[in-house]
Amino acid sequence: MSDLELQQATAVSAAAHAPARRRGRMPRTGTLVAGAFVLFLLAATVAPELVATQDPNAISPVDAFQSPSPAHWFGTDESGRDIYSRVVAGTATSLLIGISATAIGLALGLVLGVLASFGGRIVDFGVNRLVEVLFAFPGLLLALLVIVVYGPGPVTATVAVGLSTAPGYARIIRGQLVAIRSSQYVEAARVLGRSPARILSRHVLPNALIPIFVLATLGIGQAIVWAAALSYLGLGAQPPAAEWGAMLAAGRTYLATAWWMTVFPGLMIVGTTIATTVLGRALTRRGRGER
Repeated sequence: MSDLELQQATAVSAAAHAPARRRGRMPRTGTLVAGAFVLFLLAATVAPELVATQDPNAISPVDAFQSPSPAHWFGTDESGRDIYSRVVAGTATSLLIGISATAIGLALGLVLGVLASFGGRIVDFGVNRLVEVLFAFPGLLLALLVIVVYGPGPVTATVAVGLSTAPGYARIIRGQLVAIRSSQYVEAARVLGRSPARILSRHVLPNALIPIFVLATLGIGQAIVWAAALSYLGLGAQPPAAEWGAMLAAGRTYLATAWWMTVFPGLMIVGTTIATTVLGRALTRRGRGER
């Protein structure tokens, strides 16, 4: 299990078995900063024209390769386009890919986890062997295999990242559901003669929703990084699309002379990953009643 998956499993387990949170606690500074950054991302996604300073696709050859300045906060690229405005315009695409890929991975992981937890020993054995086979491939390599079969593009990259993250989610969700299945209230529901389907829908899944939500916040950053890596390799969004990974790929040629073309999109990827991770851990702490 990778370090990220270990952190996800720890966060999910802590959120699931934590006591009721205390009220009246002030959030940490890091959480406030992460929340403000996420609000900026949401604003850039919903209303980019209000956040951007210029047209992200406006070409001005005479303004090419300008360094960061009050006129162009993040500088300009080889075509004179404003990097800051393009970063803002690419927020919606990058977030959509990250959230969609996380949703795909979680959905598949939830299906496999439910089958392994409630399908009996034979189904559990089969699902575990399938997950182990998928774990034999590094996540990015599995995504590359999917793209090789179905061709490059943002949609394919999203599905590929979702499929590559599903095995890790399946293992974590299975462990979570097994723990809930053996709890006292589930045992009481069995004694009262409730059907397995009703126990699953009324007792198990509702109690697993909050930990799964925490897991999703931790996974969005990972999905964005993987999708950006695929775009950087030319297998996701293609230039001149305003997508962070594609902008990294476009700027690598000019890294020695126009570093801002690569640094600022890269900082957005790093910042989004850190912000979603910090918020995910904050949710875990709130569930444990900590600051």
